[in-house]
Amino acid sequence: MLKLNAIKSEKIWGYELWIASTHPNGCQKDFESFVGGDYPLLVKVIQADDVLSVQVHPDDEMAEKLEGCRGKTECWYILEAKKDSRLIYGMNGRYSVEELKDAVERNALEGYMKSVPVEKGDFAYIPAGTVHAIGGGLRLLEVQQSSDITYRLYDWGRGRECQVEKGLSCIKNLDAQKLVKFPGTFRCPYFTLEEISVNGKWSEIPSPATESEKPSDRVLYFVIEGEGTVNLKKASPEDMFAFAPDERIEVEGNLKLMKIRAM
Repeated sequence: MLKLNAIKSEKIWGYELWIASTHPNGCQKDFESFVGGDYPLLVKVIQADDVLSVQVHPDDEMAEKLEGCRGKTECWYILEAKKDSRLIYGMNGRYSVEELKDAVERNALEGYMKSVPVEKGDFAYIPAGTVHAIGGGLRLLEVQQSSDITYRLYDWGRGRECQVEKGLSCIKNLDAQKLVKFPGTFRCPYFTLEEISVNGKWSEIPSPATESEKPSDRVLYFVIEGEGTVNLKKASPEDMFAFAPDERIEVEGNLKLMKIRAM
């Protein structure tokens, strides 16, 4: 078992904590050694004091074509939300690339996007190709493919470079996703999540050993809230623990955990 130390990245809108990463732009060397190479997920805590840029991420096919790397599907679990906090979560209709390009050029993209109120405990799935932005006043857990590609479409006049052409080429007119309270478990082609509540003692072996272990066989446990111990190590909110296949996790205390594993 390995208790991970976060890497902090300051941003103009707040900051990110990379809490499980082997990505070259923020690699935890002890985690890289623990998993034995490239872990396919990147897990962050994001503190948004101000709104992030409006952006879109490519899927695997477009990311390979444009950047030579994997794509970026992600999800958000809301840890804290100030009153009236919102997310930009997809489009409010179906639009052609020409319509969206025109909206960007007219600084009118806001009128084409879906803005939704958000509260603590809400969950948003952001498949690659979804236009999105995190609003100010939010703190969230982000689980994503291990990719650092962001194509900004609009940055609220802050002057940072935008990648409009690439971004527009990656947008998909996906059916509108619903913002929901986390349902307890979630599965997509890249990762699974499971919320676990512990009151007293709890244990499991998260993953059976196999003959040919891969980095993706490691399982992560994130402390959402509460206090206690994980395998006798102190566990507090936003701590992250990594477990090898066939290694038992033993938890004591009153905690809510998020179990994260790669597909």
